[in-house]
Amino acid sequence: MYEQRAEILIVGGGVGGIAAALAAADAGHRVVLTEPTDWIGGQLTAQAVPPDEHQWIEEFGCTASYRRLRTSVRDYYRRNYPLLREARHDPQLNPGLGAVSRLCAEPTAWLAVLLERLAPHRAAGRIRLLLQHVPQAVHCADDRIEAVTLLDGRTGDQLTVAADYVLDATELGDVLDLAGAEHVMGSESQAQTGEPHALPGDPEPLDQQAVTWCFAVDHLPGEDHTIDRPSEYQYWRRHQEDWYPGPQLSWTHPLPRSMENVNQALFAFDGDAFDQWHFRRLLYRGHYPAGVFDSDITLVNWPHNDYWLGPLVGVGQAAREKHLAGARQLSLSLLYWMQTEAPRPDGGFGYPGLRLRPDVMGTPDGLAKDVYVRESRRIRAEFTVLEQHVGVDARADLACAATFSDSVGIGSYRIDLHPSTGGRTFVDIASWPFQIPLGALIPVRLANMLPAAKNIGTTHITNGCYRLHPVEWNIGEVAGALAAYCLDRKLTPHQVRNTAVHLTDFQRLLRHKGVELAWPSQVAAKHI
Repeated sequence: MYEQRAEILIVGGGVGGIAAALAAADAGHRVVLTEPTDWIGGQLTAQAVPPDEHQWIEEFGCTASYRRLRTSVRDYYRRNYPLLREARHDPQLNPGLGAVSRLCAEPTAWLAVLLERLAPHRAAGRIRLLLQHVPQAVHCADDRIEAVTLLDGRTGDQLTVAADYVLDATELGDVLDLAGAEHVMGSESQAQTGEPHALPGDPEPLDQQAVTWCFAVDHLPGEDHTIDRPSEYQYWRRHQEDWYPGPQLSWTHPLPRSMENVNQALFAFDGDAFDQWHFRRLLYRGHYPAGVFDSDITLVNWPHNDYWLGPLVGVGQAAREKHLAGARQLSLSLLYWMQTEAPRPDGGFGYPGLRLRPDVMGTPDGLAKDVYVRESRRIRAEFTVLEQHVGVDARADLACAATFSDSVGIGSYRIDLHPSTGGRTFVDIASWPFQIPLGALIPVRLANMLPAAKNIGTTHITNGCYRLHPVEWNIGEVAGALAAYCLDRKLTPHQVRNTAVHLTDFQRLLRHKGVELAWPSQVAAKHI
């Protein structure tokens, strides 16, 4: 075992972790940034999920640094890919023309841009990046975290990093658990929160949103790229929940907003563009001269490979590994079903030309490096965001979200919960464009720990709209800036939030950095 010291230790190199590291380093502080996989970027890269964003993202509604990141991804394609003139000069170039986002791109493009953003700070020694390091223990004293011990997955060595501030940017809120920080898992009850869509009865910590093991494919008609039949294929081929309209391996699934049953084929048929292929497409070959690409590339993150048979937190290591393996088997089974048995519009079955793209995922088997996580452990915070603060129906005649005097950012997304491990189906309800209150980032006890991802003070319900890429980036950026601000002024996060002069000064600093704290009035009253 050996030791290091940092002013700020950020555990987790996902979307929020990167934003936190950049904010802290920009403020002149030395950061150790750890990541359990060999790719930084979390949702955007290792999990391979294009950013879920709101309709105003091109004009406002995110931090300036997140907007620069989006611009850099477009520039990456303009520099490196032989785009046709119309695509090259499109200021809102969407490399994949996916329906889910105005900026669908390959994980490798996001990775390259994120590494570019870190590069000058790494060269200056302000950021030290430790890949394939997993937190093993957190050492606390007097309501402070003194150090975190990490396991180097390449060598088996242990490294203990002491730090003035520790930010939990892990995908599952692992530091919260290891530190004994007060936190919440799964579903609260209506008696606890008063939320209309919370569960009646008792809270259910093991009721957590489905995870998904994503993968990328292209399609080469006339070729056969059928994988070996997965070991659990027969199970998944027959699997059907009572509330699901058919087998999970089928083209039929419920629309989350209405629960209307729809049949979405793989490819558009009879002019219907509402198909699976276009939904999360990462690369659109029509942007390029004929022959440059043989196929589009699309990302499979659909209801069909949502895994909800068991949770990842609040269970032992054996159960967690079982569920991770189950999620992988479900995704491989979906691919095998599409290659061999999926009904085609011409009356035939199967698309053997579907080809896994390990090169796109950076893995030997073509599945993403890590499972896509929608719900983390969440801190017990000085303030918890409830459905009554952001939900359209829950706010009745109030024509906007709650206004927070301690706002440190904004976001907008529907309250979107995928099926849960407790047997609950989709919860997808309208919400107002919202603010991020600083109180949701302040733990009730630990003085030098901050959440920097999906682990802020939300509920199971409101996590559904605070969990998306631009909001996680905003949260991480604020956490990094707050740690730096506190170090510079010898304050605690609690003091910054609860002392008017410090809060005003910190919010001024955030505005100067390009963090938007409120929605324009004409947008604040438009729900999605």
